[in-house]
Amino acid sequence: MAARAHIRSNPPASGVEMRLPWWAVVLPAIAFAVLLVLIAGPGEAQAASGEPAVTHLMERIQQSLSRQG
Repeated sequence: MAARAHIRSNPPASGVEMRLPWWAVVLPAIAFAVLLVLIAGPGEAQAASGEPAVTHLMERIQQSLSRQG
């Protein structure tokens, strides 16, 4: 007795349209904007010391990388 091969009844569609819910687009955009403001906007501690936020961030990254190696 030979086994039958499974035949696909639906051929693959070439132009499938997928719709995302509104929150799947809006929430990541809001999260990105908030994180960008947190990184770019100087906090009160940086403003008091006069040190730019980007320089402080780069120093922290360099310190954490030097500890691992």
